Amino acid sequence: MTEQVPATTGSTLTTGPARREPILEVEDLKMYFPVKSAGLVRRTVGHVQAVDGISFEVPAGGSLGLVGESGCGKSTTGRMITRLYQPTGGQIRFEGTDLAPLSARQMRPVRRDVQMIFQDPFSSLNPRHTVGAIVGSPLRTHDMVPKDKVLSRVQELLEVVGLNPEHYNRYPNEFSGGQRQRIGIARALALQPKLLVADEPVSALDVSIQAQVVNLLQDLQKEFGIAFLFIAHDLAVVKHFCPDVAVMYLGKIVEIADRDSLYDHPKHPYTQALLSAVPDVKQAAIGGRRERIRVTGDVPSPINPPSGCRFRTRCPAAQEICARVEPPLMQIGPRHKVACHFAGDLGHHPDRPVTARLLGVEDDGTPDPGGTPTDLGNKPGFSETWFDLDQRTVTSASGTPERG
Repeated sequence: MTEQVPATTGSTLTTGPARREPILEVEDLKMYFPVKSAGLVRRTVGHVQAVDGISFEVPAGGSLGLVGESGCGKSTTGRMITRLYQPTGGQIRFEGTDLAPLSARQMRPVRRDVQMIFQDPFSSLNPRHTVGAIVGSPLRTHDMVPKDKVLSRVQELLEVVGLNPEHYNRYPNEFSGGQRQRIGIARALALQPKLLVADEPVSALDVSIQAQVVNLLQDLQKEFGIAFLFIAHDLAVVKHFCPDVAVMYLGKIVEIADRDSLYDHPKHPYTQALLSAVPDVKQAAIGGRRERIRVTGDVPSPINPPSGCRFRTRCPAAQEICARVEPPLMQIGPRHKVACHFAGDLGHHPDRPVTARLLGVEDDGTPDPGGTPTDLGNKPGFSETWFDLDQRTVTSASGTPERG
C-alpha cells in the first residue's frame, strides 16, 4: 500500500490566476474525425483522435508556442480555435465567449479578431484572384476602410511584409513559395486581429528572411498588442518568439512551461528527445556534441492509440503503470506542467512513479484500497500551488507545504 499524499485537502493543482488575463482559454478540447467503412452503406467504424482533451491559455498580448512532430495535432488545434473545424468536445473561450458551439453566422464578427496564417502558401491563396483582391478581401468584408482606400491599404500591407507594393495586380503563381507566405501574413494582419494563429509561418521562407519575418511579427505584436498561438517545428524559432511553450504528442499535451524551464530543465522523456535533436551552436563552438536521444519505434495510430500514456510504447522509462493509468498533466513548478509518471531530469528519472500517491494507485497502477486520489483537473493556466517533484509534497508560491 502506498503512503498518502501529504496535506492536499482542498487543493487543486492546475487552477488559479495567470500572470496576465488570458485572451484565449482552451479547456478539454477534442477533435475526432470519423473513419468510414467501404461499400455502398458507409458506416463509422472508428475515429481518428487527432486532438484528445488538451487545455492551455494564451495571455492577452502574449504568445504560446505549440511544438511537436508531424501528425501530433498542432495544426488541427489551430483550425479548431479559428473554427475552421467544429470541435468534437471542449471549450474555446475567447475573451470569455465560448466559440465552440457558435454557428458560422455567429462566428462572423469574431473572425475580425481571430485570424490565421496557414502552413501551406500554395493552397491557402486563390489562384484566380490577384494579390490585391486576396489581401483586400477581409478589408471589404468587414468594412475596415472606405472602398477608395482599400488599394492604398493593401499596398501598405505588402510593403510591411517585404513585398513590392506595385505587385498588387499579380497572381499567386507569379510568386515564390516564400513570397506567397508573406502574402498570407499580410492578409492575416489586414484586420489588426487580437489573436493570430500562426501555423508554421516561416517554414516556407528562405533562411535569410526567416529572422526578418519573425522580428516583423514581434514588432507587430508590440505595436498592436496581438496575441499569438505560434505553431512550429523549429524549436529555435519558438524559443526566440514565445515566452511559454507547449509540447504535443499524438493529440495530447505532454509538457507545458515557460521557455527557460522547458528548454533548460525538461521533465518529459519526449520533450528531452525533441530538444536533443536541436543543433547547439554554442556547444559546437567550444567543441563536443550534445548527446542525441533516439526514440525507437513508430508513432502509434491515432485511430487506436495506446492505453494509458500514449508515449509509453517508445519511452525508455515506461513501466507497468504507464499502460494502466493515463498520466495527468500536473503542475510541478510555478509555470511548469508535465504529464509523466516518471517525470525527472534527463538521465535521472525516478524508479518509482511520482504520481501514484496523487492518483490513489499502487506503483504498478492497480487501485490502492487506502489511497485518496487528488483532484488534479485539466484546467488551463497555472495555480499558486503545485506538486514538488523533489519533496513529493504539494507546495505553494510561498515555499510552504499546503495544509488541509
